[in-house]
Amino acid sequence: MPTMTTRVLGRTGREVSAVGLGTWQLGGGWGDVSEEDARAVLDASVEAGVTLFDTADVYGDGRSERIIGAFLAANPGVPVTVATKMGRRVDQVPEHYTLANFREWTDRSRANLGQDTLDLVQLHCPPGPVFDDDRVFDALDTLVQEGAIAAYGVSVEEAEQALKSIARPGVASVQIILNAFRLKPLEEVLPAAQEAGVGILARVPLASGLLSGKYDEQTEFGADDHRSFNRHGEQFDQGETFSGVDYEQGVQAAREFSALVAEHGPEGASPAQAALAWVLQLPGVTSVIPGARNTRQAESNAAAGALPALGEDFDRGVHGLYDRFFRAAVHGRW
Repeated sequence: MPTMTTRVLGRTGREVSAVGLGTWQLGGGWGDVSEEDARAVLDASVEAGVTLFDTADVYGDGRSERIIGAFLAANPGVPVTVATKMGRRVDQVPEHYTLANFREWTDRSRANLGQDTLDLVQLHCPPGPVFDDDRVFDALDTLVQEGAIAAYGVSVEEAEQALKSIARPGVASVQIILNAFRLKPLEEVLPAAQEAGVGILARVPLASGLLSGKYDEQTEFGADDHRSFNRHGEQFDQGETFSGVDYEQGVQAAREFSALVAEHGPEGASPAQAALAWVLQLPGVTSVIPGARNTRQAESNAAAGALPALGEDFDRGVHGLYDRFFRAAVHGRW
């Protein structure tokens, strides 16, 4: 059985799996996931070679972190890097991004995760002015010096924010939306990250499930699922839901993506696996961090880390789909 590809996560110096696990769904926002199911997903992911969990203090108001903390306590010595995030538990104004708040927020995450020193803390899509404020990054440096965190990064909405973050000498990693329906980071962000030695974590790699090819125009999502209540950015950035693309258009494009996988993808690979493999095979990407609500999804996602190179025909097909369906609507926004 092929093994999971691993890479160094930017300036952290840590070796992590090319396919990580996003754990927003373990806290909520994707429908109900029981604690038993959540722990089974963590078990299955690690068994499949995943060594990177991405979470946030706001996922279920700490539920996701606490579930991961309980898993780590029950599995001492398991080689997992935990990347968490902070900043979204308060109103999104630059004035809240202070050392005092950072200490409070990281103390809470340390307690939730049962870690004296957090592996990686990322600012969670902060307001625009934060990226230009030296005091914010000085405060993060202080947390490293104090031993509360081992490294820090930034989760961003826009390519311009990613470039500003990459230019900061203390930033270890940048998390950004990147998938077959959101290609702007390929132009400048990935080359800049490579040159600077900054890790790239690709989130929403399946466009909130669209790229699995399992949804159609009649698919309904639960009232507590962000794919119902945030399609137009009602509660947070629209780009986090279906990558900001129109749902019906996304379904049409996903059908063509599935046909592309059937024609040019690896034998036996599902559309979701091919979508993940395409992202993780891009130069400059460290890891993709898809979510999983059950063990079957976790195992299937992890298997994408061992797929062979997809090739030029597949890559051309992806770019063609983007140009026809999405470029005009999303390229200039993010």
